[in-house]
Amino acid sequence: MADSIISQSIRVSGVVQGVGFRPFVWRLARELGLDGWVRNDSRGVEIEVSGAAEQVRSLIERIEREAPPLARVNSIVARDTTREAKGGGFVIIDSRSGRAATMLGHDTAICRDCLSEMFDPGNRRWRYAFTNCTNCGPRYTISRGLPYDRVRTSLKPFPMCARCQTEYRQPDDRRFHAEASCCPKCGPQLFLLDGEGHRLPGDPIAGTLDLLKAGKIVAIKGLGGFHLACDARNAVAVAVLRERKQRDEKPFVVMLANAPSAAPFVQMGIGEPGLLTLATRPAILLRKRSTCDSNLPGVAPGLAWLGVMLPYTPIQFLLFHEAAKRPPGIGWLERAQDLALVMTSANPGGEPLVIGNSEALLRLYGIADAFLMHDRDIVTRCDDSVARITGGGLQFIRRARGYTPRAIKLPLAGPSVLATGGWFKNTVCVTRGDEAFVSQHIGDLDNASVCDYLEESTAQLLKLLGVEPAIVAHDLHPDFHSTRFAADFAQQRRLPLLGVQHHHAHAAAVLAEHALAGSQLALSLDGVGLGSDGSAWGGELLRVDGVRFERLGHVAPLGLPGGDRAASEPWRMAAAALHQMGRGKEISERFSAHAAAPAIAQMLAGGINCPPTTSMGRIFDAAAGLLGVKAVMAYEGQAAMLLEGMAQSYGDILPLDQGWKITDGVLDLLPLLAALADERNAERGAALFHATLAAALADWLRVVAPGDKTIVASGGCFLNQVLVRSLRARLGAQRMQIIEARQVPPNDGGLSVGQAWVALQHLVSH
Repeated sequence: MADSIISQSIRVSGVVQGVGFRPFVWRLARELGLDGWVRNDSRGVEIEVSGAAEQVRSLIERIEREAPPLARVNSIVARDTTREAKGGGFVIIDSRSGRAATMLGHDTAICRDCLSEMFDPGNRRWRYAFTNCTNCGPRYTISRGLPYDRVRTSLKPFPMCARCQTEYRQPDDRRFHAEASCCPKCGPQLFLLDGEGHRLPGDPIAGTLDLLKAGKIVAIKGLGGFHLACDARNAVAVAVLRERKQRDEKPFVVMLANAPSAAPFVQMGIGEPGLLTLATRPAILLRKRSTCDSNLPGVAPGLAWLGVMLPYTPIQFLLFHEAAKRPPGIGWLERAQDLALVMTSANPGGEPLVIGNSEALLRLYGIADAFLMHDRDIVTRCDDSVARITGGGLQFIRRARGYTPRAIKLPLAGPSVLATGGWFKNTVCVTRGDEAFVSQHIGDLDNASVCDYLEESTAQLLKLLGVEPAIVAHDLHPDFHSTRFAADFAQQRRLPLLGVQHHHAHAAAVLAEHALAGSQLALSLDGVGLGSDGSAWGGELLRVDGVRFERLGHVAPLGLPGGDRAASEPWRMAAAALHQMGRGKEISERFSAHAAAPAIAQMLAGGINCPPTTSMGRIFDAAAGLLGVKAVMAYEGQAAMLLEGMAQSYGDILPLDQGWKITDGVLDLLPLLAALADERNAERGAALFHATLAAALADWLRVVAPGDKTIVASGGCFLNQVLVRSLRARLGAQRMQIIEARQVPPNDGGLSVGQAWVALQHLVSH
C-alpha cells in the first residue's frame, strides 16, 4: 500500500563526503515528511529513515537523480530495518570513523557564490583569500584521513569563530559542515616575504602584483603546492625564470583572468572555452595565434599550442582583481583583462612540487624573489592537470589536481591491487573492489626525491582507501625505481609480484576504462618500453586478451647510436636512418656541427653500441633530425611536438606514394624517411611525414588484422592530434573505430592503471 509505513537503512557510496551530501539528504527527507537521521562514516553516507513507503522510495530516487554537483554516487543500497517511526523528524548526526570504504572529493575552483562574497565590499569575506563553501575549494590536498571532518584536515589549528560556527551548524546554509570554511577572523592569513624570508609590509596581494609588474619572480602558494609566477608579457622576466629554473625551452602555462582574456593569444574552437571554466580547472592546450609569440615572448617557443589556465583559488582571483583596480561585484570577470601570468610548478630540477613554507624558502632560494605564503598547510602534493580537446572529447596529458582521487570504474571486482607504474610520468594505482584510484602525477623517477614521492604517494593512497593489496604489479624493466620499489614492498608484506609488459599495460589501461573484454586489437606507439624479448619496443601491434597478449607486428627497428643518449638527440636517429638507407657516408658532413658525428657513423657501420628499437617515438625523432627541425632536444617529446606544429601550419597533403612496406607484420617506414632526407621544405616534410604515417598505420591494420572493427590506441604518440585526426579519418573509411584513453593520459601517466587491470584479472582468474 502506498501509505504503509516502512523503515529502511540506506547506504550511499562514492564521493559523498565534503560535498554537501548530508544537508542535501536532510532537505529531501524533511520535504518528504520522513523521520530518521543521516551521517558520514568511513564507508560513505549512512541513512536511517522511516515513513510512507512511497516517500521513502522517492527519497532514494531523488538522492541518485539530484545529488549535489560535486558528489559522485557509485551505489545506493537499501534494506528494511525494524526501526519504528517516532515522529522526531529528520536530523544530521555526528560522523563515525572506521575502516575507509569511501573516498575524498577532489579540489575544485572557488564557486561563483563565494566569488560574489569575496568581491562584495559589504561582505565580511571581502577579499578574503580562503573563502570556500560546501560546493567548492580544497578537499584532497588538505585531508589527512577519512571520514572527511575538520579535525582530519589542515584547518584543525583554526577553530571557527561564532559566526562561522553558526553557518556550519545550519543545514540550510551553503556552509553547513563545510570543513574548510573560515573567515578573516578565524581562518588562515596571507603574508608576503622577500627572497631572504623577511616579511614585507602592506597588503600581500598588492605587494605581489607590484613585484610581478616590476619583472620579479614570485613563489605563490596554491592548493597542491607552490607556483613560480612572473609577468608573461615580460620577455626578460620569462627568460630569468627559465634560467633560474633550468628550463631552457619547455613551454610554460599562462594564467589569465577569464576566457575572453585569451583571445589575443589563442584560437578557441567549439567547447574549448567551456573546458577552461570547468570546476576542476585543468590547463588546456589551445592553438596559438600567429601573434602569440610576440605578445608572450619565450613562453611556448616554437610550438603550435599554448597552455592556458584560469584562476581557481581565491588568491589567484585576488591578483587579477587587484590588477583590475578592485572593482565591486563579479561583472569584471566577464570582461577581458590585461594581466597574464606564467604559472609553473615550483619544482626545481625535476624535483617534487614544493608544498611547505620552510621548504619553499630553502628549495626556491635564488629562484624566487619573493614568496606569497599563508599558514594553512598543504597535506598532499598535487600538480595542475593538463588536457586538450580532441575529436573524442577531453584528453589528459597530465592527470592530477581536480581529478585525483576520482575513481575509474572497472568492469570487474576483486582483491585490491597495487601497481607502481613506469619511469617517466610516474603514477601509482590502487584498486578497491571494482574501482581504480590513480595517484596524482608523480613525475620522472630520475632523482631520489621523486622516488621518495612515489613511496609517499603509495602509502597515502593505501591509507585513504583503507586497503591492503593482494598483489603488486610493475613494469618489466628491472632498473626502474618503480620496479625495485614494487619488489621491496611485496617482499616486506609477502605478496606476489606480477611484471606487466609496458605496451600491454598501455593497451590494458584503455581496455579497463572502456570495459572492453575478450580479445582486442591494440596499437601501442610510444618512446620506449622493455619488450618481453628484452629489446626496446615502442611501435607495437598487439592482440590483447586479459592477462595475455600476442605481438602481431612491430615497426621495423632502427639502431640507437650511443644507446639511451639517442633518445634525446634526434640527429643520432637521423644518422641511424641514413645508415639504414645505405647513405652512411653522408653522416659526418650532414651533421658536422656535432663532434661525435664521425664516431657515430663508425659505430653504425660496425654495429657497435647501437641496440635496435622498434620505437615510433624514435621514428619521429629521425624525421625531425632529417628535416633539420631539432638536433638535440631540451625536453622529452620536443622534436615530435615541433613536427606536429609544423604539419598543422602547412595543412593537408597527400601521403607519399609507396612510402612504406609491410612484410610479415613488420611496418617499414624507411622509404618515407628517405624522402624526408632530401626534402628542403621542413614544414612540407612534417606534413608529408604525418600524412604518410597515418596512411601506413591504416594499411598495416588492414593487412595484419583485416577482420577487426575496433583498434585500441595507446601510448604517448597518440597525443599527436595531427596524426590521430588523419588516422581516425582513414580508419573510418575502412569502417574501423579508434578507442582512445579518456580518463587517464595515453602516455606513461596511464601505465599504472593498465598494470593494475592486468593484475586484477590475474587474481580473479587464479
